[in-house]
Amino acid sequence: MSLGEVRENSDAIITAIDGDTRFMSRITSIGLTPGCRISVIKNDRNRPLLVYSRDTMIALNRKECTGITVEEVTA
Repeated sequence: MSLGEVRENSDAIITAIDGDTRFMSRITSIGLTPGCRISVIKNDRNRPLLVYSRDTMIALNRKECTGITVEEVTA
């Protein structure tokens, strides 16, 4: 599933990142890499996705979320 499909207040692990060189550079430079655990804080429709990872709050637009594949973590 893509990152944008993860429910609010849920955790996920990034399994793959797909995109052009600029996108890959930006995403990895902010600490989002395969194997990284993230928590989805806010996932409102038509708004940026707010995630928490590696002690940092990150806002991602919907287009960016489609290039990040995740696996939802069940408690």
